[in-house]
Amino acid sequence: MTEILKIANLNVTPKNDLTRFLVKNIALTLSQGKTTCIVGESGSGKSLTALTIMGLLSKQLNTNGSVVFQGQEISQLDNQAMQKIRGAKIGMIFQEPMTSLNPVLTVGYQIGEPLTAHLGLKGTTLKDKIAALLTQVGIPPERANSYPDELSGGQRQRVMIAMSIACEPALLIADEPTTALDVTVQAQVLKLLDELKTRMNMAMLFITHDFGVVADIADDVIVMFRGEIVETGTREQVLNHPQHPYTKALLACVPDAEGLKELKPIDYSWLEQVA
Repeated sequence: MTEILKIANLNVTPKNDLTRFLVKNIALTLSQGKTTCIVGESGSGKSLTALTIMGLLSKQLNTNGSVVFQGQEISQLDNQAMQKIRGAKIGMIFQEPMTSLNPVLTVGYQIGEPLTAHLGLKGTTLKDKIAALLTQVGIPPERANSYPDELSGGQRQRVMIAMSIACEPALLIADEPTTALDVTVQAQVLKLLDELKTRMNMAMLFITHDFGVVADIADDVIVMFRGEIVETGTREQVLNHPQHPYTKALLACVPDAEGLKELKPIDYSWLEQVA
């Protein structure tokens, strides 16, 4: 199985306090055609890890460690070099499409930007490719002339997916792409992402706090807590045989389908045992 991304000893700290770790000792490997889910509470470092891969961290933060993408160390590349990789080889679906899409540009124009920047497409060829991408994600091609505020939440998320896969990247990072969607639309988006991953044989890093999503889409699972990875394993291992107290606490918070299970807040008493 082809290795697409390998991260080792990745740390993120504020530049004004190198002793305070926002992300600490992250190590993970992503393989072609596989989906790895990072799960954890808000603030656990999931999105920060993704932004580090993309080279989109704030200048107020310091990073060290290794990020190897398709055999190339990219952690120390400057922004100009990373621009050749972002969108072309690594696609990313951001958490909130309404704030990620430009409100004054049509969605067709925005989908076309990476196609022009990385593949040099223009004219009729560009229009045809935009129409094909919209069709691929389940949106009528004529909506290319629509603005983001003229689309529903699910449609905007599909536009983000079309943008992220436009250049057929080897790696797709999806940062909680279904959080603001209703259950029916969420299921549709998850199915679409899984189909696209299989069709394009991409590696996918899927960030979520929802174990229901993990059960639907993950091959492998990474659990993060306070900036560190506390458990890794296959979907079966993590969901059915969790080892770490935090993973067990998270799973205890998940309601059952019948609504008969008593909901419990996360119990942090285990921290005293591992401190």
